[in-house]
Amino acid sequence: MKLNKLWAVPFLLTALSASAQEKHQPYKQQIDGTKLNFEMQAIPGGEFQMGSKKGKADELPLHKVTIDPFWMSTYEVTWDIYEPFLYKDYETTHSTTTVPANVDAVTRPTKPYLDMTFGMGKENHPALAMTNYNAIQYCKWLYARTGVFYRLPTEAEWEYASRAGNTTDYAFGNEPSKLGEYAWFKENSGGKTHEVGKKKPNQWGLYDMYGNVGEWTYDQYQPDFYASVNGEKSKNPVAVPSQLYAHVIRGGSYDDAAKELRSAARLASDPVWKQLDPQIPKSNWWFPEAPFIGMRLVRPVTPPSKAEIEAYYNKPVIADY
Repeated sequence: MKLNKLWAVPFLLTALSASAQEKHQPYKQQIDGTKLNFEMQAIPGGEFQMGSKKGKADELPLHKVTIDPFWMSTYEVTWDIYEPFLYKDYETTHSTTTVPANVDAVTRPTKPYLDMTFGMGKENHPALAMTNYNAIQYCKWLYARTGVFYRLPTEAEWEYASRAGNTTDYAFGNEPSKLGEYAWFKENSGGKTHEVGKKKPNQWGLYDMYGNVGEWTYDQYQPDFYASVNGEKSKNPVAVPSQLYAHVIRGGSYDDAAKELRSAARLASDPVWKQLDPQIPKSNWWFPEAPFIGMRLVRPVTPPSKAEIEAYYNKPVIADY
């Protein structure tokens, strides 16, 4: 398995966050030309044991992984900061200046034929039901707006951030009875998402890492991938995606039981989540039967080159079936 070197090359930073970049501190990112912003937490680099001996077969073997420092969004991406990307007319009316040409040129999702909030709420609620491709294109829109490279976390980064330095099933320990203090899940969600940040954060200041919505990672889902992670491959490992299915989703959702919210638990995307989509070929943008999926952002401390950024954002679309 080839390792992705996407976040290993220097890149010119904007003045907006140069200070935070130098000191690796939490910061607030303004979305230029709007009144919108979002918060990023500084995640230190380090080593951890990835996987679990007590979970499913795809969580084995337990293996040591080294992760470079990065920032991760404090909250899951909400409709508040996602909707300007989704609808061009919405972006225009909510912009404080004329929409720049480079922003206007970013390809937008096809307008969904369903209410993609599924009646669960919009303001401060996590955006949901987007495909992995859609999530990456949102990152591209943010790059056009801010000049800062944002991307999806790798699976290893997500688990590392979720554990927040702990080796237990959850960052707070092994006892599922405490999960209600940190997560919206099957037992307490009422079958719907909730506003982000209403539960306790983990030790690294990240809210809703468990539950509310599951979160996309960049990785291709391979049940036996962990067996290949050793030696040099144990530093910033990633299963570079080359196929439409499946990608890895982490964290569990409002509709999942406690065991599915463990830091080591893995979920693979499934084409049945589009079976009601009447389009042929099916939309590359939406999973109309997956209102339990959302996203969270990562910014590497050492970003890639401009060419590699463009390669990340502009991978050819793979037609669905």
